[in-house]
Amino acid sequence: MTSRPKGKSGGEVHGQSLFAAAGLERDAPRPLADKLRPQQLSDVVGQDHLLGPDGALTRMLETRTLGSMVFWGPPGTGKTTVARLLADATELQFEQISAVFSGVADLKKTFDAARARRDIGRGTLLFVDEVHRFNRAQQDSFLPVMEDGTIVLVGATTENPSFELNAALLSRARVLVFKSLDAAAIEKLLARAEEIEGRALPLDTEARMALIRMADGDGRASLTLAEEIWRAARSGEVFDVAKLQEIVQRRAPIYDKSQDGHYNLISALHKSVRGSDPDAALYYFCRMIDAGEDPLYLARRIVRMAVEDIGMADPQALIVCNAAKDAYDFLGSPEGELAIAQAVIYVATAPKSNAAYKAYGAAMRAAKQNGSLLPPKHILNAPTKLMKAEDYGANYQYDHDAEDAFSGQDYFPEQLGRQTFYDPPERGFERDIRKRLEYWAKLRKERGGE
Repeated sequence: MTSRPKGKSGGEVHGQSLFAAAGLERDAPRPLADKLRPQQLSDVVGQDHLLGPDGALTRMLETRTLGSMVFWGPPGTGKTTVARLLADATELQFEQISAVFSGVADLKKTFDAARARRDIGRGTLLFVDEVHRFNRAQQDSFLPVMEDGTIVLVGATTENPSFELNAALLSRARVLVFKSLDAAAIEKLLARAEEIEGRALPLDTEARMALIRMADGDGRASLTLAEEIWRAARSGEVFDVAKLQEIVQRRAPIYDKSQDGHYNLISALHKSVRGSDPDAALYYFCRMIDAGEDPLYLARRIVRMAVEDIGMADPQALIVCNAAKDAYDFLGSPEGELAIAQAVIYVATAPKSNAAYKAYGAAMRAAKQNGSLLPPKHILNAPTKLMKAEDYGANYQYDHDAEDAFSGQDYFPEQLGRQTFYDPPERGFERDIRKRLEYWAKLRKERGGE
């Protein structure tokens, strides 16, 4: 029976691993994406609008100072890497947390450590992954430490910050958009991988192009796929497209979400809804879902269709579309996609009107042109004696006390006069609204309001 070597553990000899004792010491395996992680900002691919000679971050770095930022973009586009390299370039301590795994206690510890660091003259860049997953109160907790310079916040999100982040947080941070990597950027990553690995990917030309499409703008995904291919290939084997799909169990997306195909299909979906063709609308909706489009993006677009192309012709459309979004949040994929599909059918079959959309645009133009005009004094409150003396609130008519609950008085600034922005068509619910407006116009004329 062989005795076991003695040391700190059964696997060590005088503090050395058995591999080292036998001359077999080796590095732990590292994923390809980690091996290729850029060591300087110039190595980052696909974000020239931020890191090129005239890029937003390049200009910021010329001052050697950073403000708080939100990085918005798809997965695998370099958000974490760029944040880390920005910290290095500005000599800030890099700290990273994830909103998925962190709570209030974690944030407090992080802020306290940053304060202690600031007291000895060292700044902190706090990178918050998935920042949109923090609730409103947690997002608000960042405000004081951003304002007093305790941290430079760099939040990363795949969701539209306008929808997912507090206005107070957004007002203190600059939003920078990270783009999906194009084919040239993915090709550059694959070439670097081949250089590091010292071998070519065993793919023919068409299969290599298919691999780039499969990555769908995600640099990390492209390198993961490359690793799968190298693991699967036998000596001398070269894969065509069919074999590639069989090996990685993935097919190329039907369209590139960041390029023309994406915008072509969402345009086709929108115009099919506007044209009241539920079958065509469902077809394009399913095309995008099948290609891997984010269902919440589609839900947001369908809400937009409800307010732009239906509006007051069927006010229920907006409620249905918002309910579909909530149902998707509750059910997830794939069950929740049916709720969005139901909303597509609803908006496609609803009566159409852009009257509210046009009225909003007209009113906004008038507001911009006449933004300095004061409302008429009779509809202003008079909380002080001086204001009463100046006729604030004088001769105001309380509509509920008037016949038909309608006084007919004028509410526009005197210098502007009455305006008409909203002109509902005789379709859907707006047919009834038009009758009301015509009736009120008749009463207003009779009662001297115009």
